[in-house]
Amino acid sequence: MRALPLWFASGFAAVILASCNLDSEVAGGTAATLDESPRTWSTTVTTALSSPGRSVPGIRVQGSAPPMPAIASTTTTTSTLVPSNELELTEVAVITGDIAPKSVVASGNGLFFAQNMMYRHTVTVYNRSFELVTTISDTVDLAAFDIEASGRLYQGAPVEAAMAPVAGNAYVSNYQMFGVGYQSPGGDECDPGVWDDSFVYRIPFATLEIDQVIRVGAVPKFLALTPDERLLLVTNWCTNDLSVVDTALGHEIARVPLGRHPRGIVVSGDGKIAYVAVMGSSDVAVVDLDSFEIAWLVGVGANPRHLLLDSTDSYLFVTLNGEGRVVKVDLATGQVVASIETGSAPRSMALSADGSSLYVVNYGSDTVSKVDSDSMRVIQNVTVPSRPIGITFDPESRQIWVASYSGAISVFEER
Repeated sequence: MRALPLWFASGFAAVILASCNLDSEVAGGTAATLDESPRTWSTTVTTALSSPGRSVPGIRVQGSAPPMPAIASTTTTTSTLVPSNELELTEVAVITGDIAPKSVVASGNGLFFAQNMMYRHTVTVYNRSFELVTTISDTVDLAAFDIEASGRLYQGAPVEAAMAPVAGNAYVSNYQMFGVGYQSPGGDECDPGVWDDSFVYRIPFATLEIDQVIRVGAVPKFLALTPDERLLLVTNWCTNDLSVVDTALGHEIARVPLGRHPRGIVVSGDGKIAYVAVMGSSDVAVVDLDSFEIAWLVGVGANPRHLLLDSTDSYLFVTLNGEGRVVKVDLATGQVVASIETGSAPRSMALSADGSSLYVVNYGSDTVSKVDSDSMRVIQNVTVPSRPIGITFDPESRQIWVASYSGAISVFEER
């Protein structure tokens, strides 16, 4: 393992290679707040509403629709742009329909993927004009992908997505599988045990159809790719570990034990380190992606959920679901240097293109907080439909898309 800063806690976890038998690990730590378990609520769906010059079912557009910029292969930020932290969020659209989005993720080429869990068994894909491009069913024939199965057709439950813009693929995790032989899927409050594995789907941007199914651990949640798109990392909530997938091979090559309920992942700009939030603890794992050895950021705060790095890899931003706070960690010292309350149960975050603003969804407050990433002060709060849980930033359009579990996607621009 290459040299790491002195603040890293000692003690390395063993790596379980993909060819070995997988054993559940008993890990201590505080119980994590419920994250994805099925809930029941009534949803009010916005019917077709018009915007100047067009009428699109399931979309409410605020004012005149902004012109959509051309899709470019690269994004260039120039000094003529007003810094994000000097602008205000303005809602420009609310997308509804037959959705219950757990997350929404920008592809980098003008598409947005919303994962609708087991409540809809779909991934819905939109463009920058807020139009529905297609609805992708999560039903697959596992045998057609050379996966041994007792039945024929199986449903998934799309949770999160990670984008490979160079290869032109989306990877989507499935909370669990539904079908013959899948009787022990695990859940949000799973203890160590024998749980069903689940799968990640690969969806090419060109076809928007599932063309690869990759076996991972039980209740896979967050996904992240290395910058070269060579490795796909997946946190497995109920097997308490990290799946490492070789994207060229299309299968798992290693399993790294982490601890109770791993969740968010962020990869360093050089692709050598992955930081993983272990939500059933107060710690963040630091995984060397060459050796898969682990060190720790200890005592970051209760129930760390989502992680982001600044553009220089100097600071780590962490949402603390159990404390209602977002903290900023100096990676040179391993110390929390700033902490701010944003709302009840902060879940996911996004970072502006210039790095000056964090956008934080507060699940229990039905708000999005815009935070100055330098001073770590809240500079704006906006109200969104209930149970906001996912967020993404699209650098090309400078749009912020917010997924609310209650059945809506809100779109904001900065003005």
